[in-house]
Amino acid sequence: MMEQEKRQENEQRSVPMTMIQALRSAMDVMLARDPDVVIFGQDVGYFGGVFRCTDGLQKKYGDQRVFDAPISEGGIVGVAVGMGAYGLRPVAEIQFADYFYPASDQIVSEAARLRYRSAGDFTAPLTLRMPCGGGIYGGQTHSQSPEALFTHVCGLRTLMPTNPYDAKGLLIAAIECDDPVIFLEPKRLYNGPFDGHHDRPSTPWSSHPLGLVPEGYYSLPLDQATIFRPGRDLTVITYGTMVYVAEAAAKETGIDAEIIDLRSIWPLDLAAIVNSVKKTGRCVVLHEATRTSGFGAELVALVQEHCFYHLEAPIERVTGWDTPYPHAQEWDYFPGPARVAAALQRAMEK
Repeated sequence: MMEQEKRQENEQRSVPMTMIQALRSAMDVMLARDPDVVIFGQDVGYFGGVFRCTDGLQKKYGDQRVFDAPISEGGIVGVAVGMGAYGLRPVAEIQFADYFYPASDQIVSEAARLRYRSAGDFTAPLTLRMPCGGGIYGGQTHSQSPEALFTHVCGLRTLMPTNPYDAKGLLIAAIECDDPVIFLEPKRLYNGPFDGHHDRPSTPWSSHPLGLVPEGYYSLPLDQATIFRPGRDLTVITYGTMVYVAEAAAKETGIDAEIIDLRSIWPLDLAAIVNSVKKTGRCVVLHEATRTSGFGAELVALVQEHCFYHLEAPIERVTGWDTPYPHAQEWDYFPGPARVAAALQRAMEK
C-alpha cells in the first residue's frame, strides 16, 4: 500500500460495510467532493438500483445529479460519452453486465477512441458500473462475465474488485480517472465472500477483515494486483469471486498456494504475476467466464512468455464451460472448489 493511502486511512474511522454499502459510500463521497460527478442508469435514482447500490443518493443530491435513464444501454453510454467530453464525470450503471451489448458501439467506437481520435483534445472520463458473474441463479442473461471483451479494446480500463475495501477505493479512483473505466462488480460478493460451497451458509462481510472500510475519501491504484494469500507451492492467478474459491481449494488440499487477485484486469500488473510464478514454479489460472478466448488464455500466454524457464509443470486453467450460463445446472458450470482443487493437485503432481 502506498504511503498516501496509509495516511488517508489513518486519518479517518473505518466501519464494517458490505460491498453494496462500500460502492454507495464511494459514490456519496465523490458526489459531495466533485460537482461534475453525475450518476444515472436504469432505476438508479428513485428506486436506488436493482441491488440498492445507489439507495438514498437521489434524495441527498437531487434528481439533476442522480437520475433514472430509459431502457436504452446505447443511449446511456452515448450520453455518458458526451457528458465526459464536455467536462462532467458520469457514473453510468448498466443494470447487468449481460446488457452491455447494445452499447458496444458507443463503448468501443466512441468512449475508448475519443482521446486518440481527438489527439488529446477530448477525453471520456466515464465509469460504467456493471454487476457481473453467476452464483445467484440468474440464468443465461443475468450471469455472464464479459471482461475479456473489454480487455481486447484499446483505450478501456477494466476493473473487478473482490471486497468492500477495494471496491470503494477503486471506484473513487475510477471516477477520478480521465480514461473510460469498465467497473465490473461480482454480484455474488455484494453481501459477503463466497467460496463456491453453495450448500453452506454465507459469510457476512461484517466478519471479514476486508469488510472494514474507511468512511471518507481514499483511493487505490488502478493498475496494481494484490497478493490475496501468500504461498510457496504454486501461484493462482484470478479475480472476482474466484479469489475465494481458490482460497477454499487451497485450504482443503493443504497446498500452500499464493493467490494473486488481479483487481485491475487491464492494465495488468504483470510484475506481480512474474515475480510470483518465478518464486513458485507452478501456475493455475482461474476465472468464471467461458474458457475459449477468456482472459485466462491471455494470462497463460503471458506466464509462458515471461516465466517459461522457471516453470516446473504445465500451466493449469480452470474456467466456466463454453456454453450459455445454465440455470438448473448452475453449480456444474460454476468453477467450484472441487474443480479448482483438482487443478492444484495436477499442477503439484507433474
